[in-house]
Amino acid sequence: MAELRRELGTWAAASIVVGTVIGSGIFLVPRAMVQRVGTPEMVFVVWVFGGLLSLAGALSYSELAAAMPEAGGEYAYLREAYGPIWGYLYSWTQMFVAKSGSIATLATGFFYYLTTFFPVLDGVFFTIPLPLGPNWGPLEIRYGQIFAMVLIGALAWLNYFGVKLGGNVQVVVTGVKVGLIAFIIVAGLGFGQYHAPAAGPVAPLTVAGFFAALVAALWAYDGWNNVAMVASEVRNPQRNLPRALIWGTISVIGIYLLANAAYFKVLSASEVAGTPRVAAEMLRRIFGNAGAGAVSIAAMISIFAALNGSILTGSRVPYAAARDGLFFRSIATVHPRYATPSVSILALSGWAALLVLSGRYEQLFTYVIFASWILYGMTTAAVIVLRKKRPEMPRPYRALGYPWVPIVFVLVALALVLSTLFDSPRESFMGIFLILLGLPFYFYWRKKDEKPHKSQGY
Repeated sequence: MAELRRELGTWAAASIVVGTVIGSGIFLVPRAMVQRVGTPEMVFVVWVFGGLLSLAGALSYSELAAAMPEAGGEYAYLREAYGPIWGYLYSWTQMFVAKSGSIATLATGFFYYLTTFFPVLDGVFFTIPLPLGPNWGPLEIRYGQIFAMVLIGALAWLNYFGVKLGGNVQVVVTGVKVGLIAFIIVAGLGFGQYHAPAAGPVAPLTVAGFFAALVAALWAYDGWNNVAMVASEVRNPQRNLPRALIWGTISVIGIYLLANAAYFKVLSASEVAGTPRVAAEMLRRIFGNAGAGAVSIAAMISIFAALNGSILTGSRVPYAAARDGLFFRSIATVHPRYATPSVSILALSGWAALLVLSGRYEQLFTYVIFASWILYGMTTAAVIVLRKKRPEMPRPYRALGYPWVPIVFVLVALALVLSTLFDSPRESFMGIFLILLGLPFYFYWRKKDEKPHKSQGY
């Protein structure tokens, strides 16, 4: 029987972290953040706080990844700490909402930026005369949506033919992405003129506003955990996984802080708050319209790397569940020649492409953010649970700052969950409902596969 191969080195693993985290958020979220907290100083506080929180998660996940370098990442950690039902619910969420919705969002974001150069992509290709669109109107399918589906299919095809190929593409595109973002930073800090003094804060600072800005920052930081999903394909995982998680996350924090320093040097807080595309407006001030076009290119390359990384890593989660008998058996297929979870790659990408066509992925993704943070908190708490439950487990890397680092992450995750529950109760309960929809299928597959689960040993 074919098995996955360890063909990803240190650079590929680190590129998955950096390339998957930095998508479109760096170009978009400063606007939402300054609208919530009012001043550039508080925006930087939120960026630092969110970065340190993500680093706390990376430090905790490093222990789990080095101890259990299996496919699926959180799937394996939740399964070992709390039982198979929690690992299954995570895989269900990733397959049908979270990861597929993220892939659909990224592909659509790519086409939105591409319309800067090809406006025809925003035209309507055809209309489905059924109440499937916004406000139960007809569903309009745009040329750009078809393009986004083709892009997802092309990257699925690329990753189908080997994790090494997908990893090499990730290294190259991430390198180009970081180079372009460095150009934006240097342009702003080195050539930009200081903006006029601000009249006052854009908005009053409140606790609710701080948490709303933090959610925006954490969306931009999201993805630092993805490399754990391909742990079974990373060479020397006990060393390379902690390195990739920790140094990759630190690199992203540095890039985000420098980019925001450039934005707020050239633009005032009120200008950032009123600009949908902050980086493009900054470069337009410095280089004119050509500068704004350069940002669109940088954004597309950034999104492309995040999209490739999401398909590469996300497809390993349903594969891991299927391997344990908790999903369709065919999803556990490993290609005999290319050593990739070929059917899982096609299934995840195909479902994400359908979400692009439906136009409903953003709503699904919004619903599941609440429940996803419950699972993130539980995964980080698994470091403590497994120290008690399985003290004999080999731990090549032990979380720095244990137990306080994972405890802080769990407490902040709990605060975020409660804040979201009070601010958006409808979306929160819908997120829980979407996840619990998977329970009947869990009991079906559990009954179908009655053999006791055996963990892989390392």
